[in-house]
Parts: sequence; C-alpha cells; structure tokens
Amino acid sequence: MVEFTFVSGDVALDLAGTVMHRRSPARQDVLTAPADLTAWIAAAGLLTTAPDAGAADLAAAVRLREAIYRSALNAAHGEPPAPADADVINRAAAAPPPAPALTTGADGPGVRREGDIAGALAAAARAAVELLGGPDARHIKECQSGDCTRLYLDLSRRQSRRWCDMSGCGNRAKAAAFRARHK
Repeated sequence: MVEFTFVSGDVALDLAGTVMHRRSPARQDVLTAPADLTAWIAAAGLLTTAPDAGAADLAAAVRLREAIYRSALNAAHGEPPAPADADVINRAAAAPPPAPALTTGADGPGVRREGDIAGALAAAARAAVELLGGPDARHIKECQSGDCTRLYLDLSRRQSRRWCDMSGCGNRAKAAAFRARHK
C-alpha cells in the first residue's frame, strides 16, 4: 500500500506531487495503477468512498496531474500556464464535482462527498483553476531540498519557506547542514 503525503497546501499541488524527484533517476510515481488513483482520491478527501478507477480514469488523472504540475511550475517562475495545459485543466474542471452531504451520527455532524472519479478529478482541477488564476499563484514555490521537485504554497508571513515539508525535506537539509558544520 502506497502512503500519500499532503504537504503542498492545496489539493491540486498535492496531485502534482504524486510524482516525486521528477528530474532524478530516483523518480517515483505513486499513481501507477487504477487502484492507486482510487486510494489517492479517498486519502485526499475528494470522495468519502471512491469507486474503483479504471485505466481511462488513471490516464485522465495523469494528464491532469502533468498539466497542473507544468502550470504551477510556470507560476512559480512568474509565467502563465501554457494554453494546452490550461485547456486540460479547464476540461477536467467542467465535469460535475462531488456532491457534499451533511451527515449526522454519534460523533456529531460531518460531511460525506459522493461522486465518481471524473467528479473527484473535477474537484482537483477546480482547485487548480482557483489557485493558478488567483492571487495565491504567486505563492507557489518548488522545494529546495536536493532533487525534490514538490511544489507547495508558501503562505508564511515572510514568504521564507524553503522546503515542501519540514519533517521530511527540511529535516534532511538541516541535518546535512549540521553534519557539514561539525566535520
């Protein structure tokens, strides 16, 4: 079972982050099978219980993921999305999103999200539209830790965040700097 990380600050960037170390021989794609997509959608909270994804769903998710990644990387460098990538994102965003439902139970009220895989991808695409077309696009950064290529939102007060995740990349970078200082 693949463990997913959600440290980017936005579900669209977390989808883009399902490929790690993009420019390295250690590149790792955690969405390699339809079951991985089903599990990621549920882990991301896009659907409460995701239906089984198929090969076409996985292909659509990968197309969307790559368009989001390229567009967000462009935004991190102050550039607009490529028209072809914007088209992929817009087409995915046009599908009906999951329907939220208020639930009641012993633990109190909650939210249940129901829908299909296309709806879950529409929710991620809509998040990308809002992010890339809104004021937070200027806060997108790429992790500065070695070969990590994860994109994240830096909403810190001073805009000084350097790593996608302090417990992973940040910790490794600080430990390496400590070792270098004490040699």
